[in-house]
Amino acid sequence: MNLFSAIGDFSSFFFRSLFIPWQLRQSRDRIVHQVYEVGIGSLPIILVIAAFAGLVSIVQTSYQVAGTVPRYIMGMTVGRMVMIELAPILTALMVSGRCASSMAAEIGTMRVTEQIDALEIMAIDPYRFLSLPRIIGTFIALPVLTVIAELDALLVSGAYAHFFLDVPFGVFNYGLTNLFYARDFFGGLVKSLFFALVIATAGCYYGFNVRGGAREVGRAATYAVVTASILVLALDFLVALVIFG
Repeated sequence: MNLFSAIGDFSSFFFRSLFIPWQLRQSRDRIVHQVYEVGIGSLPIILVIAAFAGLVSIVQTSYQVAGTVPRYIMGMTVGRMVMIELAPILTALMVSGRCASSMAAEIGTMRVTEQIDALEIMAIDPYRFLSLPRIIGTFIALPVLTVIAELDALLVSGAYAHFFLDVPFGVFNYGLTNLFYARDFFGGLVKSLFFALVIATAGCYYGFNVRGGAREVGRAATYAVVTASILVLALDFLVALVIFG
């Protein structure tokens, strides 16, 4: 399969999964379950990653600007760095590694054990039953995780600046809030919405296309993570070009 046919097949799967009658009453419980799986399930690792991202940001910022600009600039620089780039991209990559592989493995196992065929025999649309809840659940959960990651990173970086860099909380917060641009915050959220769509679609797509046995299920999980990560990075550039270019 060449690149263009693969892109077409992936896009076709996305539209086939999302643009169908949703029947929310029947899908509601499965959507809520996916929000819980993606959101609550990913929260511990997101908190850890965001904390270290905040620490790295404040240390690097301090190294770059120490003695050259007012100290409140640290708050502005770290805030913009976290909201525009670090929180959305790191959250998306962590969710890709955790959830895209899980979705591919779950659906792939259902494919090789013929459970998807059984759904079709019972006149249950497998796209609505399996793909749609995962896509919508990720679409809801990922922006929330991104906001939590931003808050975590900023709190940790502010605390580090206060206790180790002699930058009081008030000074750090002044730079963060008085030089705040709404476009920075909402730009990061827009990124996370696009990231959510490709992460969930990649996981479901490779799961649906499993052919063979357990080895193919593992391969599908690997392909899902790699594809989701590449698409996240590509979209990061494209969305940034549109919003911030």
